[in-house]
Formats: sequence, structure tokens, C-alpha cells
Amino acid sequence: MRTVWLVLGGVAIFAVASGVFVTRATPLPETKVAGLTGDPDNGERVFWRTGCASCHAAPQAQGADRLVLSGGQEFPSDFGTFVAPNISPDPKSGIGSWSFQDFASAVQRGVAPDGTHLYPAFPYTAYAKMDLQDVADLKAYMDTLPASSEASLPHDVAFPFNIRRAVGLWKRLYLSDDWVMVNTADPQVEAGRYIVEAQAHCAECHTARDELGGLDAASWMGGAPNPSGNGSIPNITPAKLNWSATDIAYYLESGFTPEFDSAGGHMASVVANFANLPAEDRDAVAAYVKALDPVE
Repeated sequence: MRTVWLVLGGVAIFAVASGVFVTRATPLPETKVAGLTGDPDNGERVFWRTGCASCHAAPQAQGADRLVLSGGQEFPSDFGTFVAPNISPDPKSGIGSWSFQDFASAVQRGVAPDGTHLYPAFPYTAYAKMDLQDVADLKAYMDTLPASSEASLPHDVAFPFNIRRAVGLWKRLYLSDDWVMVNTADPQVEAGRYIVEAQAHCAECHTARDELGGLDAASWMGGAPNPSGNGSIPNITPAKLNWSATDIAYYLESGFTPEFDSAGGHMASVVANFANLPAEDRDAVAAYVKALDPVE
């Protein structure tokens, strides 16, 4: 009988140890970032591509106030309501005290400086595909922005989704640096793929999710329910979107559709970001959208 209990105890210890190993947080190795320095000029371009202001500016912020990344916007989901934190250069309330390794680990691995998992409401599953030089440039630019002492607010996430350790298992399933669109012989489409899949994280809204909240690559950009519960996000594949590449690029710059409608909701903020980018970026995104596989 004692042998049976010893075996069961050994199995239990092994199971716990395996769970701890599988769900561990893995920051970016220091060797990956050693020697990298950032260019704030390119960092500004990365900033508008990645849409940091869309989520981390204060609610209803406009104009220059969008550069004050004090946080506070709420993002409801099936798993709870997530609140964007302060990521301004303030050393106490923001991320001003973070090293570049801290920043890169958060952006590409979803790991906070204290070693805990960040929730994937922060789209690090897209940013994982970014070139590390772009990440360094982004940090260099963000360091030049106004600091805010506004305290970050806690997320409203109930059990069991409030167990951050479980995010480690979620990452095992969904955190990858693989591209969704693999056939990109056209350099313009490839440039658009980098912006859309690695930086602008368009799929976070335009792609349906499975039961665990992971993006369904089989319905890539084929539309999805609005996480807020109001309406849906449109299908932007050629199966539903018949705009020309010129129409798409102009919409990203102006917010006006070929039908003389205008962007609303969160998309209005996306347009505000893209309006700050050079025309070649909007043209590349348009080429990528036109090259998508149709999703009925």
C-alpha cells in the first residue's frame, strides 16, 4: 500500500512540475536585444502602424492628446473587460523605468517585467512577427512622448480567466511568428503583410475566434462579432469587399468609403493612425487586402 501512495505522490509531483513548466512565462533572451539601439524617426512610423494610441490614449482623446498614453480605455470581451494600462514614459505609473529587454519581452512574448503573463487583449501574437529593430525604434519614439502619472486601472476578469498562469498554456496554442498569408511573391503584398499581420494587427477585429479566444486562421479577415456585443466587424476579403486597391488606400487615409459613408467606432481611430503614414504604407495594405483568400 505504501508503494501505491509513493507512486501516486510521484505522479502528482510530476503533473504539478509539468504544469509549472508548460505555463511558465518566457521573456525574450537578453542576447536577442544586445547591442540594439532605436531610431525614434522610424519609431514614429512604427507607432502609427501598430496603433498604440488607439488603445492606450485616454478615452475620447483627440489630436495631440492621443500621444499621451495614459490608458483607461475599456475593452469588453467574452472573458471579461480589459483596461488599457498607462504606457507613457512616466517611471512610476507608466513604463519609463523599463529596459529595452522588458519592453521587447512585453511586446513580443506577452511577459511583464515582473515575470507574469500579459493578457492577449494586448496583441503580442501579432507583434511577435515584428522585426526587433522596429521594436527598438518604437521604444525610442515612445520615450519621447509626454509622461502621465495617471494610475493604470485593474482588469475586470472573473475566475478562472483571472488566473494569469493559465495564459501560459494559451500561448502554447496561439503564440507563433508564422505568417498566415504565405504566398507573397509581390513585394508590395509582402510589405502589406508585414504591416497587417505583424504591426497593425487587423485580424484582432476582422477575424473570428474559437472558444478559447484564439484567431481562426481558416476564416482570416472574414469578419467577426463585435466584442462589445454591438453588431459585427465586416468581412474584408474579396468575397465581400469589392473595393479597388485605390478605394481601400483612400479609405485608410480619409475614412470615406466609395459609397460616401465614413468610418466609425474603433475604425475611425485606425484611420487617424494610417493618415499619419506615407502613401506607400496604405497602398501596401490595400494590395494585401486584395490578395486575401476569399472567405464566404
